[in-house]
Amino acid sequence: MTKTRLFRLWLVLGSVFMVLLIIVYWDNVGTAHFYLHTAFPRPHPTPAQGAEQDFTADVDVFLQKLISGGPKRSALSGKRLEPPSGQASGRPMLSNAEENVRGYDWSVHDAQQGPDPGGQQAARRSVLRGLCANTSFVFPAKERSFDDIPNYELNHLIVDDRHGVIYCYVPKVACTNWKRVMIVLSESLLERGAPYRDPLHIPREHVHNSSAHLTFNKFWRRYGKFSRHLMKVKLKKYTKFLFVRDPFVRLISAFRSKFQLENEEFYRKFAVPMLTLYANRTGLPASVSEAFSAGLKVSFANFIQYLLDPRTEKLAPFNEHWRQVHRLCHPCQIDYDFVGKLETLDQDAAQLLRLLKVDKLVHFPPSYRNRTASSWEEGWFASIPLAWRRQLYKLYEADFVLFGYPKPENLLQD
Repeated sequence: MTKTRLFRLWLVLGSVFMVLLIIVYWDNVGTAHFYLHTAFPRPHPTPAQGAEQDFTADVDVFLQKLISGGPKRSALSGKRLEPPSGQASGRPMLSNAEENVRGYDWSVHDAQQGPDPGGQQAARRSVLRGLCANTSFVFPAKERSFDDIPNYELNHLIVDDRHGVIYCYVPKVACTNWKRVMIVLSESLLERGAPYRDPLHIPREHVHNSSAHLTFNKFWRRYGKFSRHLMKVKLKKYTKFLFVRDPFVRLISAFRSKFQLENEEFYRKFAVPMLTLYANRTGLPASVSEAFSAGLKVSFANFIQYLLDPRTEKLAPFNEHWRQVHRLCHPCQIDYDFVGKLETLDQDAAQLLRLLKVDKLVHFPPSYRNRTASSWEEGWFASIPLAWRRQLYKLYEADFVLFGYPKPENLLQD
């Protein structure tokens, strides 16, 4: 009898300790103090989904009580970054070369004001859900569950607990400015002791600092075995969005910004192997500036060869700048509430901020216009053999189909 009482006492004390531990960890990033938004309709759970284990249900109740109470506080409290003082305000400073290659346009453009112009969002989400449910449409990792996604593949999901928002960022799709917006909303970065209010005041080097963002891949070390369940709670309650663009145009944009501009990291990690393997270059300069001065640059054909080479991903997964969107954001495992496109960035951004009810708090920076346009595709691919183009389409076909981009027949026919 005494042993039974001791066991019960030990069980109670252990449970209390675990609850306190969760609260401490949770409070460390301000997770207990977010606002839930219901701008988007949520699907009702099916009877099968409701038949969860008692333990999971209890955890749900506990988490719901925890996140609904407590004083309002900003996310990532105690973990904020403060850049050095003296940063210039206004639009980011860019070199002439960077302006020319990246193609910025800081003019203000009119955006449509309707809640869902022409039912555009409903159509995009319907296509995405239909294809994910279509068993005849297959691509790698489509059938795995959310629990099967490795933790390191969740590093593109940025969480704003203050407003109940999750953003999956896709490089080369205005992600710098969307990250700026997320920093303003989450108040995760300070300027002279105060949170940034204007996205364009945030220096580019701080925007891409991973410490400025709370991402799903950081949950494990903070919440342990509860991390995956906590992710599911947030995915169910929060508004989730991503922005995409034409896959081939995104590749061209990535090539231009990483290999036509002097970038030491990309030169050493990618350009040197490409020039060695596909351009038969040896004794390459140690620095990118020396290589550019000598006229040694990766060609677009070298880049395509690298993407198609089966040895590439045996060494490491694609870099995020050219990795497929479905591998970055897992659209068949995560039910996104909003799918924006770079091609309709102005109206999509305005529409999203209104739906999130944050349009009075933050404005998307004046349009980021990368001059890499779809009309350029034929010119860029003119020197690429037809067989390579067809292989490349197969490599990115899932992104074309899932996000409603037409097959580029003009590039794939004789």
